[in-house]
Amino acid sequence: MSLESLVLDSQGFSGWIVRDRKVLRLLELAERGGADLAMSAATIIEVSHPGVDKARMSWLLSRIRVEAVTKESARRSAGLLKAAGLHGHKFAIDSMVAEVALRMPSPVAVLTSDVDDMVKLCGQGVRIVAL
Repeated sequence: MSLESLVLDSQGFSGWIVRDRKVLRLLELAERGGADLAMSAATIIEVSHPGVDKARMSWLLSRIRVEAVTKESARRSAGLLKAAGLHGHKFAIDSMVAEVALRMPSPVAVLTSDVDDMVKLCGQGVRIVAL
């Protein structure tokens, strides 16, 4: 996987936390190729629950670029939702993940379980990798 940037959504980050074999294999290939790993800060909220291994999550957070949600990024995320014909809380975090992916150096991919939504939000500029 020859990438400049790899963005994780909640499923991608959760898979990394629980050592999902497919996720680990994809991350290894990306890192071996020199790709930067990134995610939206909103993803931390989405993966946090009482059963998550907090120590592992903290360690992994130290190894990935976490992009803040700012007023400007929120406006761009809202614009992505509008352009894709989506709205509401169901798609809010997906739009934040897409916004991060769209401003990362190309080529960029997103590890996601929300393939259809991510394709609508990211368009052709981002490779979508299904989990």
